[in-house]
Amino acid sequence: MTKPGKRIKAARENADSVKLHTVEEAVKSVKANASAKFDETIEIAMNLGVDPRHADQMVRGVVSLPNGTGRTVRVAVFAKDAKAEEATKAGADIVGAEDLMEKIQGGFMDFDRVIATPDMMGVVGRLGKVLGPKGLMPNPKVGTVTPNVGQAVKDAKGGAVQFRVEKAGIIHAGVGKASFDEKAITENVKAFIGAVAKAKPTGAKGTYIKKISISSTMGPGVKIDTADSGA
Repeated sequence: MTKPGKRIKAARENADSVKLHTVEEAVKSVKANASAKFDETIEIAMNLGVDPRHADQMVRGVVSLPNGTGRTVRVAVFAKDAKAEEATKAGADIVGAEDLMEKIQGGFMDFDRVIATPDMMGVVGRLGKVLGPKGLMPNPKVGTVTPNVGQAVKDAKGGAVQFRVEKAGIIHAGVGKASFDEKAITENVKAFIGAVAKAKPTGAKGTYIKKISISSTMGPGVKIDTADSGA
């Protein structure tokens, strides 16, 4: 059987990008289109009916994906003494206090998540201009400012994904890898959608979740029917 030509393939992909799918159908389609030579990330994009410029319409939170993200998360922890030891035992990649602050001020950024004990926020606060724009500033709302640093490190390493709505009202996140089986990706997608739905702010008016789509790193986006998403 001959392979479909580029025009037919493009038409199919275009049809896929317009049609609304169940989560299971969308995952099946995205997995089928993930044909790169590397293990592509499965990404989700959600368009929300909010204006994050208003404090009562900000959407942010954290969700532990049931099957993890499939990527190695490097964690930096600001803590001292017993809490520093707790973080190290839990698997933190780098632990420090003023010394870590100075290292980051000097350009060190080899980490994906920053966790801090409450007493260290005076030190971490001096890094606002460095960590803030990258979305790495610790925040108690997403569990990254906490006295329980050991658990926070384990959560970050085990598949806890932070989300925050961008200016245009969109949330993006990685929810797995193309090498995951369909069931694992589907469970992760549903868990992520559910967490965003629960994080609906008090100021949201009208339709909260407007559009949902998933894609692989190199593949086309596939739209999910919000009515079927469980949101």
